[in-house]
Amino acid sequence: MATARLQGQVAIVTGASRGIGRAAARALADEGATVIVNYASSAEAADQVVAEIGAAGAEAMALQADVGQADQVEALFTAVMEKYGRVDLLVNNAGIARDTLLLRMKLEDWQAVIDLNLTGVFLCTRAASKIMLKQRSGRVINITSVVGEMGNAGQANYSASKAGVIGFTKSVAKELASRGITVNAVAPGFITTDMTADLKLGDEILKLIPLGRYGQPEEVAGVIRFLAADAAAAYITGQVINIDGGMVMA
Repeated sequence: MATARLQGQVAIVTGASRGIGRAAARALADEGATVIVNYASSAEAADQVVAEIGAAGAEAMALQADVGQADQVEALFTAVMEKYGRVDLLVNNAGIARDTLLLRMKLEDWQAVIDLNLTGVFLCTRAASKIMLKQRSGRVINITSVVGEMGNAGQANYSASKAGVIGFTKSVAKELASRGITVNAVAPGFITTDMTADLKLGDEILKLIPLGRYGQPEEVAGVIRFLAADAAAAYITGQVINIDGGMVMA
């Protein structure tokens, strides 16, 4: 921890047992934050992240919660407040994909993705904002996706959920700005994770990426670290920052 810009701060990272969430948890811990490693089912993987953070000299705690469920979100934030008494950072990362073409998409596949990817962001942000408003400070970082901006065949549910996160981010940023709380979104492109491994990424997708390669979770975590810890980020809110190798250029 060379800089420890987040020393004394408490960060909650949802879906932090793997992929982008894991990289984000470690990046925030490197800045001195105490990190809550949220997970839904992968207890062993979450404990491994906690161990890695501890070995690097920072503090972390794993807490199970399905953030798409209101009662579990309430329990998660209650547990954090009882132990640490504050929440300074929230990274809404938890998400799933259930891809299929629209005419084959079952209602449960639509609803499951919306419940976790969008409603989960709402539930966690609402819980965190109550705490941050009293503190008159806080930073919320929502993980959306480039498909929320450009769409993708076979991902109507996922694209809708991620587009919803963008609209949610902008609205809440306007609501909370007067209390010193920033709310931003990070939109990854094709990042090498367990989720994208199922997509069978190939040469055709690489042709869509001007930089000609897939991104790494640590590169997304670097943007999250900037929004969470950098002094300059205090004047950034309501924005969507793409990290996609140039796929989407507005």
